[in-house]
Amino acid sequence: MAEKTIMLCCAAGMSTSLLVSKMQKAAESDGIDAEIFAAAAADADAKLEEKHPDVLMLGPQVRYMEGQFKDKLSIPVEVINMQDYGMMNGEKVLREAVKLID
Repeated sequence: MAEKTIMLCCAAGMSTSLLVSKMQKAAESDGIDAEIFAAAAADADAKLEEKHPDVLMLGPQVRYMEGQFKDKLSIPVEVINMQDYGMMNGEKVLREAVKLID
């Protein structure tokens, strides 16, 4: 099992899938043992139950869900910086997620 589990959530899970692969590459090159995965907003609750992530990162398009996730979860919940998301900056998003876990 990975040391850190990072979940990304967006409207359909498509755009975050690309970001996940960039984050995984950054984690490998930084020597970070992390399981990183994406889920569509509709599947978020099931994935949270199944995977028990250490942090939940929300795509900017689902930022309206931040409050409800924060109310029901005991893990950090953060909206991904819009610029980092748009540029698919996996390294920066990974660093932010790790900072929230540690």
